[in-house]
Amino acid sequence: MGQRGEHIALKFRIYDGTDIGHNSYAPSMTVSSLKKRLLDEWPQAAKTVTPKSVDEVKIIHGGRVLENSKTLADSRITAGNQTGEAVIMHAVVQPLVPKNKKTGKNQKDMQKMNSCSCTLL
Repeated sequence: MGQRGEHIALKFRIYDGTDIGHNSYAPSMTVSSLKKRLLDEWPQAAKTVTPKSVDEVKIIHGGRVLENSKTLADSRITAGNQTGEAVIMHAVVQPLVPKNKKTGKNQKDMQKMNSCSCTLL
């Protein structure tokens, strides 16, 4: 099942195809703790998108985004093969969107900003 003894072999693929975090992890480790470890290993090269916090990292396994509060065992991490290879997951950076601040603009100005117009010649 992708486990070596009491641990699960995992590695994480980021957007540019680089694998990070290739290690064995305890099934009792939370996804949030796992993300903290990944932040420490994240490539700091100028061409990569670097997350600023754990909340900006999304880990995807089997088409599902793993929840921070769940453990690896709760998330049912399994390998697709029996060869003992590491399970590959995807680590995606999704920057947090700042909440809209009230700018004091009236509704008419907001409509102008959110509309488009076309001119046919």
